[in-house]
Amino acid sequence: MNNNEFIKVPFLSGLDQENYTRWLVALNETAKGFTICDVKELTTAERHEARVAVVANPSTSQLADLPNLVWVQSLWAGVETLVNQELAPSLQVVRLVDDRLSETMAEAALAWVLYLHRGMPKYRQQQDRRQWQQWPVKLAHERSVAVLGMGALGKRVARKLRETGFVVRGWSKNAKSVDELTMEHFYGEGGLREILSVSEIVIILLPLTEDTSGLLGRQKLSYLPSGASIINFARGPIIDDGALLDSLNSGQLAHAVLDVFATEPLPEHHAFWTHPGITVLPHIAAPTDKTSASKIVASNLTGYFENGTIPPVISKTRGY
Repeated sequence: MNNNEFIKVPFLSGLDQENYTRWLVALNETAKGFTICDVKELTTAERHEARVAVVANPSTSQLADLPNLVWVQSLWAGVETLVNQELAPSLQVVRLVDDRLSETMAEAALAWVLYLHRGMPKYRQQQDRRQWQQWPVKLAHERSVAVLGMGALGKRVARKLRETGFVVRGWSKNAKSVDELTMEHFYGEGGLREILSVSEIVIILLPLTEDTSGLLGRQKLSYLPSGASIINFARGPIIDDGALLDSLNSGQLAHAVLDVFATEPLPEHHAFWTHPGITVLPHIAAPTDKTSASKIVASNLTGYFENGTIPPVISKTRGY
């Protein structure tokens, strides 16, 4: 696949026009020997010739307009929206794996763990009441934190928290080597109950799949120690909203920091907005960095055009 200077790579997305244009500019700043373009610029013949596309939550109809695609490069780390569509069995999906994204997520995890660890929600409420009251400070090595999901993001988060002094444990659906972290690792249904029962703060970094949808419902939340808190940086449906509200209202949970929701943007009249036990964030924990992501996309496309190499693809049955 040499002579790639004449190759046009279509960019398919559900982004608004402003963001679409910004991404198109960023992607082409790093593209060497090929052009990433709006699919509308392709002739009928070029659409049939396209073997790869760059995507950001494209529609099924957009993908169908390129009938001979071999693989797509997603701009996002999470690809459940894409794989939940009726994709052609032969179409391979490559998710974005970006060290900068991992570092940004680790930074966010540390920030919000510290927010909970140092009792910031409580002090915010005291300020609203003009109440002056000091609370005992717990040291980091006295605070247990669970990281649910030990992929690239989870491992980087666990490392950052351990460097700060927290007692960190990890959980995965299946057994996984985390020897480089020298930390306790749990897996499976039994392991989930065990790790939840000893964790004061839980960070969710799991992909959304059939197995993880509704994973933290009423029973699982009851395993947590009284007064525990949750941070969800993964996907909204992993937590049962009703069960979460009940746990907060009963005092079983002290606080929840939510960056993701079943419906985004969060509806104006949703109960989460005004609940004193919930901090609402507008999906900002780890936004994709256009500069670093564009370099990764360019490298992946170059490898494909020069020698036919497709980067590691996700399992469409697992969803990651």
